[in-house]
Amino acid sequence: MYANGVKARTRRILSCLLLIVLCGSAFAAELPKVVIVATGGTIAMRNDPKTGSAVPALSGDDLVAAVPGLKGLARVEVVNFSNIASEWMSPEHWRKLSKAVDAVLARPDVAGVVVTHGTDTMEEGAYFLDLTLTSDKPVVFTGAQRDASERDTDGPRNILDAVRVVLCKEAVGKGVTIVLNDYINAAREVRKTHTCNVETFESGVYGFLGYVDADRVTFYRRSLRRQRLPLPASLPRVDLIAMVPGADGGHVRHAVESGAQGIVIEAYGLGNVNEAVYDAVRQAIDKGVPVVITSRVYHGRVRPEYGEKGGGASLKKLGAVFGDDLLPGKARLLLMLALPVTKDPARLQAYFDR
Repeated sequence: MYANGVKARTRRILSCLLLIVLCGSAFAAELPKVVIVATGGTIAMRNDPKTGSAVPALSGDDLVAAVPGLKGLARVEVVNFSNIASEWMSPEHWRKLSKAVDAVLARPDVAGVVVTHGTDTMEEGAYFLDLTLTSDKPVVFTGAQRDASERDTDGPRNILDAVRVVLCKEAVGKGVTIVLNDYINAAREVRKTHTCNVETFESGVYGFLGYVDADRVTFYRRSLRRQRLPLPASLPRVDLIAMVPGADGGHVRHAVESGAQGIVIEAYGLGNVNEAVYDAVRQAIDKGVPVVITSRVYHGRVRPEYGEKGGGASLKKLGAVFGDDLLPGKARLLLMLALPVTKDPARLQAYFDR
């Protein structure tokens, strides 16, 4: 009799355990799916005891495993796209990344994507995907300023926040965003402002898109100046050249002679260069190489304001394109994507005015 009682209790316990497993499986199946695409960066680095320096060490699966509470939010799938330092990123990497992310977003079971990325070039990578992705599903870039060896690494919290933003209904149609240190920034407007502080990404006069609180995600606004361009099979070479006192135009001429298909000038103020660079820009345009004028100043548009040789108005008369308020690095990416469509200065200008 005792044995029969034990067997009965055992059956009841097994039945309860089976019910718990089934309920847990049903609950997990109801959670939305978020795909985390890992590309590398500080977030995936650990200190190498042999060199005393941080090096790539963690996979996307390792990053996900270090985030408490993630399993209760979403079904997470990991794509290990690459594991390289941020400074190794290139437009070609982002072209391939855009194709990979678009393919993931096309799946009906996927709510959105989180891209883990190094912070040094994150603003350019996010903007490239914002220009080329075809889906309105949320895509959030995140990373870390402190590697995974540090006691107060910011990576796990940033990943959790990024997933929460992807799952927020208001994130749909907002474009590619960057989420670090609780703040949400739009890809077009954001820039890195500090080398190592966790409060590094800001959008200047435009302000943050939103904030990730402990209990909810709040959006304050949307970025109105978004556009999409086709993703080409290959990207043209576009050189970025900074204006400095005493520049003789040699870098511009070398860019043309060595095969650049477009040039972005990081000019002064409203978009001004000296006489020697003006002459080099004229020669480039005469040879059919489009030139885009941007500014080294953080905020504000470039405009053809000054009429002296090298002033913005004189550059405009040559046929130079003005990059509006885009940062020079982002203007370079936009030109790369626009050149396969057109080399006409007026049509190129329309892309930068949008």
